[in-house]
Formats: sequence, C-alpha cells, structure tokens
Amino acid sequence: MSNLKENQKRITQLLEKLSAGEGIRATNLEGVKLLRADKAMPRSPVLYEPSIVIVGRGRKRGYIGSTCYVYDPHNYLVLSVPMPFECETEVGPDGPLLGVSVRVDVSVVGELLLKMKRRPVVAPDDGPIGISAVPLDEKMTESVVRLLECMQSADDAQILGPQIMREITYYVLCGPHGAALQALITMNSNLGQIQRVLHRMQTRLEDQWDIASMADEAGMSQSSFHHIFKSITATSPLQYLKTMRLHKAKLLMVHEGLSAGEAAEQVGYESPSQFSREFKRFFGASPVVEAAAARAKLGIPELEMAISH
Repeated sequence: MSNLKENQKRITQLLEKLSAGEGIRATNLEGVKLLRADKAMPRSPVLYEPSIVIVGRGRKRGYIGSTCYVYDPHNYLVLSVPMPFECETEVGPDGPLLGVSVRVDVSVVGELLLKMKRRPVVAPDDGPIGISAVPLDEKMTESVVRLLECMQSADDAQILGPQIMREITYYVLCGPHGAALQALITMNSNLGQIQRVLHRMQTRLEDQWDIASMADEAGMSQSSFHHIFKSITATSPLQYLKTMRLHKAKLLMVHEGLSAGEAAEQVGYESPSQFSREFKRFFGASPVVEAAAARAKLGIPELEMAISH
C-alpha cells in the first residue's frame, strides 16, 4: 500500500474518532471544523468561508452554474473567497461522510509569500477563480494526518495545530490554486479588490448596498466591477448579497434563536414578508421550518434556544 493510501486511511480513522455528530462543527482548534453526514443529501444551497476542505470518506459535489467540483478522498476543495454554491452529499455503505475544513488566514498567506522564492501559479480554468478542486498528494495528506492527530489533545491542538494549519496553507500555495490565494493579499489585483468589498459586505449586511457603492468600494467602474465580481464568484453582486443575507439569517435563527422577523431585520431586510418569500424560494422551506430542521440535525434543543434568546 502506498503512503498516500495509508495516509488517506489514517485520515478516515482519525475523523471517526474526532467526529462528535452530524453537520459542520467547531473543534478545539480555532479555524478547524469537522464535517459529518450520516446520509446522502440532495443538492441544496450552502455557504463556505475561505477554506481548504479535505474529505476522508464519502463524496461531495459542488455546483456553480454548469461547473461541478468534486471533493472526496482524492481531491480537496479550496475557496479563496466566501462562496455560496449548491452542494450534494454522497454517502457509501462503508459509513458516514467525514471531512475537515481548515480556514484560509490571509495573514498566514502573506507571511508565507514573503518567504517563498517561487511564485504560485494557477492552472487554466474556465470556472470562477474563487473556487477549485485540487488532487490530494502525499505531502498534503501527511499534514492532514498530523493535524488530526494533534487534535486528540487540547494542549497539542493549541501548541502544534496552528503550525500544521500554516503548513497545509503552504502546500495549497504550491499547488494549482496557489495564485488565487496569493491574489488575496494583493489589494490592487482584481481578486484583492473584490475581497475588500466582500469583507465589508459580510460585516455590514444590514447596509443598503447598491452597485454604485460596491464599485466605489472596489475602486472600479460599475461595468468592470460587475464583470470581475462575476468571474470570481460566478454570480452577480446583488444576487451574492441576497444569498449572503439569507444564509446569515438562517444562522441567526439556528444558533441564536432569533425569530424570522428579527433575523430579517439584522441582515438588512425592510419587509418581513419579502424575506419569507425569498427565504422559502432559496431554501425550499419557510424560515421556521428550515431553522427547526437545522437545529434538530445539529442536536440543538428548542428549549435551549428559547432560554438563550
């Protein structure tokens, strides 16, 4: 058995030990989350933060337009910007889907690039540059094994974990998606300028954004901004904003116990009825039904949510 296959097997074993339940869950190491799905899930909207996602068992397919990104035990996913897309989950007879997500830290990317003599390159790709599926190699799997092993101990996770996360980011920079990460810290690059707008948009979702204010924030003409934004995220700026607001509202209802009206107001909706219509059209269920289903999946009791609110 090759080292790559041995590493992949060990990743799955460690994920089985560390996995605490279905869904995407935080760990004892900031910036690292575990993914688990006990059953197959149909294509549905998701939102990932800038991250590196490695799957130990099972398969996920991400869809942006007509392009499909497969991440499984042979390919990892890289997102350089917050990316809403549609995702389906495949679970085989050998057990639940298991994976780990490592946050992309812009300061770490910048530090690594200062020390790298060889500039990252990017493979030709017709899809948006903010997302890519990359073949797993032996070096990357070795780093993931060590990351998961250190997470078995709280002290090891805090002391050793950040350095291993940095190492994983370095291997991504050396891979075919490296240039997209490099562009994150080059604010006069197209990706860097759009990243600045995305960051402000995320932190000020309640603001009344329009194309003119977004383009001004990026330092571009409106037509250039619209074209470049879509080449990175595969969606228009206003559609992206609406998607971000709906995902954020769902998180507020699930994790903070807010009502649909309260969540709608916090993310910038002036009309609760418009929010409910757009939420149901996007997620396929009303805000109340969708939030309750998500809480049940994560094992969050309704009573607990009511008390916390």
